[in-house]
Amino acid sequence: MTPPDTTAEPTSEDWDAWCGYAQSLVEKGDPRGAAILLEYRHRKEQADVAELADAYRTVERWWGLDGLRADGSWQFTWSRGFLDKARFRAAPLTRPQRRALVERVLAERLPAADVDGVTPEQWEGVLIDALLSHPAAGRLRGLRLHLTDYHHSARSAAVSLAGRRRDRLISMYFGYDFQHLYESGPTSTGGWIDPMDHYDEGFVGAATAAVWQSLPSLRSLTIEGALLFHWVGVDALTDLRLRGAVISDGSVLPGSEPDFVTLPGLVSLELEILPDVHGAECPIEQLDGLEAAGYPRLRNLDLGRARFDAGDHGVLAALKKSSILPQLESLRIRGLDISRYEVDGEPLAALAELAPYFAHLDLSVAGDIAVEGADRSDVDRVFPTVPWRRPQSGR
Repeated sequence: MTPPDTTAEPTSEDWDAWCGYAQSLVEKGDPRGAAILLEYRHRKEQADVAELADAYRTVERWWGLDGLRADGSWQFTWSRGFLDKARFRAAPLTRPQRRALVERVLAERLPAADVDGVTPEQWEGVLIDALLSHPAAGRLRGLRLHLTDYHHSARSAAVSLAGRRRDRLISMYFGYDFQHLYESGPTSTGGWIDPMDHYDEGFVGAATAAVWQSLPSLRSLTIEGALLFHWVGVDALTDLRLRGAVISDGSVLPGSEPDFVTLPGLVSLELEILPDVHGAECPIEQLDGLEAAGYPRLRNLDLGRARFDAGDHGVLAALKKSSILPQLESLRIRGLDISRYEVDGEPLAALAELAPYFAHLDLSVAGDIAVEGADRSDVDRVFPTVPWRRPQSGR
């Protein structure tokens, strides 16, 4: 890898300053200079896109990132001489050649103490660190980490993220694929990961605090999986989507509490939680953690893909008692399917008792509206709903 130029890049987005910076790089033989000038020309005059792409391929070779590009696990874009957005998912087709790439990467930098380059299930973490620790990643704005060997790579990726303060990173995805919560997941070598082996300790575990401290500007975050972090905590975060029980103790909420407020700026929260691998539904008591003092700016709550063990009426009844409800502006629930079995008396009357508590907000229903013994027109009159509109970021 060619050492980066030590000239500090502009702190503003002003293109005059960036063109001056680019010219200084050209004079020092840094190919990023030519790429930045081409990028400016492209923005201004719609210059040849292929020429700009070729310029940045030259930058990748000069900065030693061509191996990561060829492997295919990383996909990334450039802006102003630095990586702008990056996405990782281990590419299966190039796995036979990956050992050589990992050996090359480890030969160029001192590996972390717990990194074993010989073990194939740790190669994912090596490749993630190779990009995140690279000087080119200092201005990343968007990052997506889709993990396979997450029993190793979740923590190592968090450590790599925490290796520097990332003031420009505003959007991130972190997680792994699964069909049923808590199911064992396949590794890259054909083994299996049992999430419950990491209960309470968490896959990220002790690196939780450090990773959130390194992301002061993060505004949008998606986490998918089980038992990953001890909590989620970024002051600037406004939009959060959680799929699964992502907290290490099995909680579906992100862990902001009245005496430990980790998400003071959160505006929109989306939870997706379906029956787990054993068929168990999420306990309704999980919603008890939605306290106004823990989420002081929360205005939009999306439970359209959240299934709780209390049924649709039970969800509304739990939210009725929540201190968060008065401050909400929009709410989406999974369904409005209420039978006589679930309530005392007539379902429509039970719904009417709840209606005043939700009258101040826009209420949407993702699935069926079916109240036993009542026509749809009667339900709409008693408990009005509106079509769901995803809240604007930072609303």
